[in-house]
Amino acid sequence: MGTTESCRNELRSAIRQLSDRCLYSASKWAAEQLVGIEQDPAKFTSSHTRFQRGSSSIRRRFRTNEITSTPTAGVSYVSTPVPEEDNDAVDSDFYLLAKSYFDCREYRRAAHVLRDQTGKKAVFLRCYALYLAGEKRKEEEMIELEGPLGKSDAVNRELVSLERELSTLRKNGMIDPFGLYLYGLVLKEKGSENLARTVLVESVNSYPWNWNAWSELQSLCTTIETLNSLNLNNHWMKDFFLAGALQELRMHSESLAKYEYLQGSFSFSNYIQAQIAKAQYSLREFEQVEVIFEELLRNDPYRVEDMDMYSNVLYAKECFPALSYLAHRVFLTDKYRPESCCIIGNYYSLKGQHEKSVMYFRRALKLNKNYLSAWTLMGHEYVEMKNTPAAVDAYRRAVDINPCDYRAWYGLGQAYEMMGMPFYALHYFRKSVFLQPGDSRLWIAMAHCYETERLHMPEEAIKCYLRAENCNDREAIASSPTCKAA
Repeated sequence: MGTTESCRNELRSAIRQLSDRCLYSASKWAAEQLVGIEQDPAKFTSSHTRFQRGSSSIRRRFRTNEITSTPTAGVSYVSTPVPEEDNDAVDSDFYLLAKSYFDCREYRRAAHVLRDQTGKKAVFLRCYALYLAGEKRKEEEMIELEGPLGKSDAVNRELVSLERELSTLRKNGMIDPFGLYLYGLVLKEKGSENLARTVLVESVNSYPWNWNAWSELQSLCTTIETLNSLNLNNHWMKDFFLAGALQELRMHSESLAKYEYLQGSFSFSNYIQAQIAKAQYSLREFEQVEVIFEELLRNDPYRVEDMDMYSNVLYAKECFPALSYLAHRVFLTDKYRPESCCIIGNYYSLKGQHEKSVMYFRRALKLNKNYLSAWTLMGHEYVEMKNTPAAVDAYRRAVDINPCDYRAWYGLGQAYEMMGMPFYALHYFRKSVFLQPGDSRLWIAMAHCYETERLHMPEEAIKCYLRAENCNDREAIASSPTCKAA
């Protein structure tokens, strides 16, 4: 993976450049990886030790093979030069003013200041400000027309002009990697996915430290064939991308192996630990997931990201004291985050207060209308309340956001089963089991459908129970006398 010192220097430069362009989430991600690189023991301070101790203990506990900080034989990484900045003093003055407006969320004002500036950096910030102004207005229209959770045809009205301008700049060779990232984002929003992939690959190949660009590219890789077709430079950032893409493609073991390899250099990265927990959550290794999240919270006590997944584990294990403590903790840290609302919703659900649980899931969706787990969890609550029409609507909204969410398809199957419609239920259970074939609960749900009077297909039911028994049927439901009697 190259030397850790070269990774450090690259990330330090990237943090400054990304922050200067108001790409704050990408800058935060880079800073977390910078601190996650194992320090030279001779340079350790007490603060380094405090910050990095927790991740190290997780690594020792769950690492299957000790991985060195050098890549395996035959792997070589390209060296990407850091781009030069625009140095015109007058342009810089206007840029500083525009950036201050941007930071105050006065996007159109920022764009207006830069209207006559021609430097690549100024052009990017102007276009990015217009894009966010359009997104802000789109959200306002959605609330005005349909309410915070309603469906709406509102669109970002800046996309057409931005696509035209950025396309021209690309054709004339006057665009930088950040402009290419924004152009890819615009193309994705407009549905031009093939061109968006091409443009985003150009962006990450020329500037590989922008995690936002990698994330958008990852969302466009919906099949392993698409992922393998990408012509990516062999920079060490590519390993982070591949690990995340494999996880989204439900190749959890392969993703886990990638993250364990990355730990060789990024030994103390909380991000990597959280991603390992996600992969193990998908593999239903709840004990390991719980230990990792406990360590993450000890190491980073005000962390909210990914903690809703931890709450799902505590809910599944019915650990009420731990879930109560987590809900109280995130409430005090930042109660108006979608993750916090989902955690509190899970807390009330475990208490049996389903109406209050729904209230918090709805609050999460008001904060982020596309927050997938909130739609799915709200569907579960409506199932508990026997409100099947509302449950079906929530699950359908979830699969609209992510058609690969097996939990939402499973929920739809449950809802139609409750309505006495086994043919529909079976259809949705089949979709869920296709996406998550290693989950015994899905096979058992299909078996129950085959056992109903309307279908009465005992041979198919037995096949499903056998598949469940070969999976992780920890509750031994498939081996029970009732199931065997099928």
